[in-house]
Amino acid sequence: MIRFIDEYRERFGVELICRTLRPAVQGFITSRGYRAAKTRVASARQLRDELLVPEVARLHAENYGVYGRRKMHALLKRQGWDIGRDQTERLMRLAGVRGVRKSKKVFTTRPDKAQALPRDLVQRRFRADAPRRLWVADITYVATWAGFAYVAFVTDVYSRRIVGWNVAATLRAEVLPLQALDMAAWGADGPLDGLIHHADHGSNYMSMVYTDRVVELG
Repeated sequence: MIRFIDEYRERFGVELICRTLRPAVQGFITSRGYRAAKTRVASARQLRDELLVPEVARLHAENYGVYGRRKMHALLKRQGWDIGRDQTERLMRLAGVRGVRKSKKVFTTRPDKAQALPRDLVQRRFRADAPRRLWVADITYVATWAGFAYVAFVTDVYSRRIVGWNVAATLRAEVLPLQALDMAAWGADGPLDGLIHHADHGSNYMSMVYTDRVVELG
């Protein structure tokens, strides 16, 4: 309230602002209350809020706007702030931020029960003695304010390095995992003869467009 009056007092005057808004805004202060608040020494809590509210907003933005009370509280504690969870929640409200709420379970891949499954050449032995011997492909998702973004990636087991990746708003094979595979193939520093490609049996990886590309790469 005080900040609002400070912002518009030169244009409308304190008396007019308080007289106009008091009937409409429950608890809006009087002009006398405003002047008393302006001369009152700030409390320790107010001073602490002045420091922490912008810090909470900054940390929330740096962590992609997904941190809720629990993670924000843990982050502030790691940074040395003596603060409780309820205080953290109050500061987040003051900063106008909130965490991403959990939604229904998101399926990244769905098995195609009608399709014959390829033979498992890995048998859970994720080891390789050289680059371009075994690639493992997978899909995960990231929650955003706009919904879910899907991430497909291809990892070279020998180097443990992600050699191909793609982000999309759809799970369609030709859009998401295929482009991650193409990125891995284009960036491969050597032939792909004898390479084993391992993925789950989801319809994304069992689609004709994807399996044809795997065969084409050798």
